[in-house]
Amino acid sequence: MTRVLLADDHKILRQGLRTLLEQESDIQVVGEAENGRSSVKLAGELAPDVVIMDVAMPDLNGIDATRRITEAEPNARVLALSMHSDGRYVRGMLQAGARGYILKDCAAEELTRAIRTVMANQVYVSPGVTGTIVNDYVRQLSSSDAGEPATLSRREREVLQLLAEGGTTAQIADRLHLSVKTVETHRKRIMDKLGLRSIAELTKYAIREGITALDL
Repeated sequence: MTRVLLADDHKILRQGLRTLLEQESDIQVVGEAENGRSSVKLAGELAPDVVIMDVAMPDLNGIDATRRITEAEPNARVLALSMHSDGRYVRGMLQAGARGYILKDCAAEELTRAIRTVMANQVYVSPGVTGTIVNDYVRQLSSSDAGEPATLSRREREVLQLLAEGGTTAQIADRLHLSVKTVETHRKRIMDKLGLRSIAELTKYAIREGITALDL
């Protein structure tokens, strides 16, 4: 029996996925998470075989949640389920350790096939995003001489996402159990690393890099 955890911020979608998957005799939905942070917590508690992970979620995005789950729970296989087919999301999820990437408009048969594929320790990618992966790889080759982009720490990515989603310094400090001064320090370091000078610029960067999304 394949134990599945559903992570998506839309309750209706989670309910639809649960109904769909529970028609399969070899698949059991063991839990639901409404954001990336709760998906990390539930993955640790429930030890699912497969985590179906939305990419664009509030509080903690699917990319960073995937990275945490694959580091803490190496037996869990993350399968990205997203409406986004552009390279920033596909690249981010696969680099974070996802075993597959499928689009939300896929047929039911493709979803169950993807689950069984990753359970067989293979990678599954929707036909709709394979071209994106190839094009992204070609772009990386053509820009290989460019300088390395600024690398944000895990905590800095968390702070950046919450800033981009409109959180105040006090709210972010409370959410992450940090002091206000620490959050301010992280914000300054982020701006210095990225060469940005305003929250608006940080928000644009976060959207461009797939750390947050406009449709949350």
